[in-house]
Amino acid sequence: MRQPNTLSPLRMHHAAALLLVLLSTLGCGSKRVAPARVLAPPRLDLKPYGNVGLVLFTVENSKGELDAFATRRFSEDILAAQPGIQVLELGSADSVRRRLGEAHFGAASAKAMGQAHGVPAVFVGHLKISKLTPSGGLLGLSLPRIEATVSADLTVALFATSSGGTLWRASGVSSQKIGGLGILGGEPYFSATDPNKAYARLVTGLVDYVTRDLRATWQ
Repeated sequence: MRQPNTLSPLRMHHAAALLLVLLSTLGCGSKRVAPARVLAPPRLDLKPYGNVGLVLFTVENSKGELDAFATRRFSEDILAAQPGIQVLELGSADSVRRRLGEAHFGAASAKAMGQAHGVPAVFVGHLKISKLTPSGGLLGLSLPRIEATVSADLTVALFATSSGGTLWRASGVSSQKIGGLGILGGEPYFSATDPNKAYARLVTGLVDYVTRDLRATWQ
């Protein structure tokens, strides 16, 4: 009588080993390896300049100290984004601009600021507050206070002081409903010593947005 075909213990061992190798290969083939993340440098790298000037921002349709607040927040973002860079705050450039006959800060003003302060590049910014859209009555007697939707437009540029050319420009627009907003002479009033928190968040958000090119990002 013919014996049924059977595998010897040695052949069974070899078959089991081959099966394990095959399963292991299939498992490795299906496993996805996450790509490594790299830190991309900022689109606007200030290190070649070493130090940059910063002109006091101009503000349109607002009273108080919003210019100083926006300029300070912008300076803080630069220093946080690119450690080692020195920011020289130059104050207002209105007198220089008017002396040179420029309606807005331009090439001639940039060159003059560079010659006066020895900076290779200078930042300038303009913050425009839109007309208010009130949604409530007056909240005070001495200084009228209202609840309103405020829109703000921030534009910032970096000028080369050697040529007066524009090296970089960015802008952002944002709107926010703000309660208890002070009004003086028909325009919103901002105090740097006692700022409206919602108003401060609006400006801070805009500054963070326009400085995104100054920050390194993970990709």
